Amino acid sequence: MCQKPEHVIRVNDVHAKLNSTVMQRCIQPETIAEVIKAVQQANKDGSMISVAGGRHAMGGQQFVTGGVLLDLSKLNQLQHFDAELGQVSVQAGIQWPDLMRKLHVMQHGCANPWGIRQKQTGADRLSIGGAIAANIHGRGLDMAPFIADVVSFELVNADGELLHCSRQSNAELFRLVVGGYGLFGIVVTATLQLAPRQQVVREVELCSLAEMIEALPHRKASGYLYGDFQFETAPDSAGFLRHGVFSCYRPVETAAIAKQQLRLSKANWQQLLYLAHTNKAEAFKRFSEFYLASNDQRYWSDSHQLSIYLDDYHVALDQQLARGCAGSEMITELYVPLPALEQFMADCAADFRQHKVDLIYGTVRFIRRDAETALAWAQQDYACVIFNLHIDHQPEAVAIAATHFRRLIDIAIRYQGSYFLTYHPFATKQQVLACYPQFAEFLRQKRRYDPALRFQSNWYQHYSALFSEELT
Repeated sequence: MCQKPEHVIRVNDVHAKLNSTVMQRCIQPETIAEVIKAVQQANKDGSMISVAGGRHAMGGQQFVTGGVLLDLSKLNQLQHFDAELGQVSVQAGIQWPDLMRKLHVMQHGCANPWGIRQKQTGADRLSIGGAIAANIHGRGLDMAPFIADVVSFELVNADGELLHCSRQSNAELFRLVVGGYGLFGIVVTATLQLAPRQQVVREVELCSLAEMIEALPHRKASGYLYGDFQFETAPDSAGFLRHGVFSCYRPVETAAIAKQQLRLSKANWQQLLYLAHTNKAEAFKRFSEFYLASNDQRYWSDSHQLSIYLDDYHVALDQQLARGCAGSEMITELYVPLPALEQFMADCAADFRQHKVDLIYGTVRFIRRDAETALAWAQQDYACVIFNLHIDHQPEAVAIAATHFRRLIDIAIRYQGSYFLTYHPFATKQQVLACYPQFAEFLRQKRRYDPALRFQSNWYQHYSALFSEELT
C-alpha cells in the first residue's frame, strides 16, 4: 500500500530496503482511464512519474525522488483467455499467484490446460508489468528471457495516449519497453503466450560444477524443462562455489500427485536464512538434505515455480544477529558463456576469500540469447550466476559492497560476460559500456520518445548523469 501521511510519502523496495525515497504523492489507479488521467495531470504539473508493482526491484528503477508514484497493484484483472491459442490478456498490476490461480479456476476439468511458461523464482508477489519492464527470466533450461512470452501490450505514453505495441505494431517501442525499466511509458495490459501445463518430476543430485556442466546438454536434449544449480557458500569448504545441488524437472505422464509433498515451511526458511548468516556449511547441509529427500516428487510445470518469500525476514534476523544495525541481502546477477563458467566461479571463489565477502546464497541458471530487445542483457546464450551478498545498512558497509560488485563485474567481463543492470547502481561507466555498448543509444531513444522526461527513476537519473556527455 502507498503510505499517505500529511507531508511525507516515503517508499522503499521490499527485499534490499536500500532505496528509501521521498515522493510527492502516490496514486493507485484502478482503470486505464485513471492512468491516462494521471499522466495528463503530470504533464500539466510538470511532475515526474515512476511506476511500481510488487516493489521487489532493487536498483532504484521504480521510484524517483520528488515524483509521483503510480502503484499499479489495483490494476490487476484477468481480461481474456484464449484456450485455442493459449494466450491470456491481463492488466499489468496482476501478480503471478493471482494470475495462476485464475487460470487454474478457468480451466478446471480441461484435458489440456495451459499454464505460465516462466516467472522469477525466489518471490511470487511480482507484477506482470514489472516482468516486462525488467525482461525477467526463470529457471528454464532452454528458454529466452520473458520477451519470448510477450505477444503484445498496451502502453500509455508520455502524451497520455494509449498505444498498442507488438512485433507488428509500434515494433520499435515494443523492443524498447520490454527491458526498458519503465522509462518509455506505462504498460497497462499485456497479452502473454502460455505453455501446455504438464507434470514434471524433480530429479536431484549432489555434484560438482564440472559434472553439472557436462550433464546439462544431455538434460536439455532429453527434454528436461527446468533446472538450476545451487552451490555451496561456505568459503572454508573445498566445495565453495564448485559443488552444489543440481535439480532438474523432467516431463512425465499425468498421474496423481501426493497431497503430503515434502516442502520447506516458513519456519524452515527462517532457520536456513539464519544459518546462512552464521554457519554456512550447516545451512548448505540442511538445504541439500531437503532437496535430496524431495527427489522424484511430482509437480505441475507452472506451480512448481512458486516459492515461499518471507517479507521483512531480515527484521527477525537483525534481532538474532545483534549486529546493531539493520541489514539485508543485495543481489547481483552475472552472465558468462557456459564454457567459461567453471573458471569464472573459481575466480569468484578466490576473490570472495581474499576480500571476506559475506555470501548468503546463490544459484546458477541458464538463458538463451535475446535477439529482440533494444537493451538486451542476454546478448548470447549464458550461464546466469546469482550471488546474494549481505549488506549492513551503514554507508561504509554499502561502499564496501559496491567494490565487491564492481570486482565481480570485472571478472565477468574477463570471460566475455555481462551483468544485470538494475539490481544495483554500482557499475562504472566503463563497465556499462563494456557490457552494454548500446546504452547511450538507449538513453537517446528514451529522450526521443519522452522529450519532457516525464517517466523517470532514481536509476535513470544516476545513469543520465553518468552519460551526460553522450546526451549533450
